[in-house]
Amino acid sequence: MKRGFTLIEVILALAISAIVLAAISGVFYSAMRLRDRTSGALDESAPLHQTFTILRRDFEAAIPPGSTLPLAGDFKAQPLGGGNGNQAAQVQLFTTTGNINDRVPWGDIQEVLYELRDPTIASRNSNGRDLIRTVTRNLLSTGAQEADEQWLMGNVQSFQLSCYDGQNWRDNWDTSMGDTNLPFAVKIRISVSGDNNVDLRQVQPYELVVPVLSVSHTNTTQSTNSGGA
Repeated sequence: MKRGFTLIEVILALAISAIVLAAISGVFYSAMRLRDRTSGALDESAPLHQTFTILRRDFEAAIPPGSTLPLAGDFKAQPLGGGNGNQAAQVQLFTTTGNINDRVPWGDIQEVLYELRDPTIASRNSNGRDLIRTVTRNLLSTGAQEADEQWLMGNVQSFQLSCYDGQNWRDNWDTSMGDTNLPFAVKIRISVSGDNNVDLRQVQPYELVVPVLSVSHTNTTQSTNSGGA
């Protein structure tokens, strides 16, 4: 005589199966949410990391005016009013980060300008601005020069730059107005505004310190005396 499952055994099996399936579904749903949050965080941080990479490369290869490279111009950094509480800096430097290839006649020296601009496409959830990098390669032109503009990142609430003179950090630096050398290092601070519901005073800025590796020149003439043995 064959014995089948009783109704109670079938109900218990179904109940256990339902519990196991519910647990698996919960774990799968949590994993999907974690994946989405991680992907979103990576997408948001990618422009910032790319921006810092470009900034580091430009400042590490900065060249001083009056150097052995005749196309090098002035290094200028000054704070500007950003409007709507935004803090902005405008930075002009000459750097040797230009790519040399057979398709363009320019050398590796280029003039680079960093500045904040109002976004071309306004977003209702954003109260920041766009960080733009403008590059000029034709430094021998006497007329209007063609410049290439590169959008680095949006939603920027604050873009600040400080220059280290060996003792203090300064917000202003201008080699055409008495600063004959490049700064020893620059400190870059970028605050990103996510949406209008975030208290901007609680937003911690991202900070990058870059040593300026180029040899600076002074307007002091040094003399070396040598004597015979």
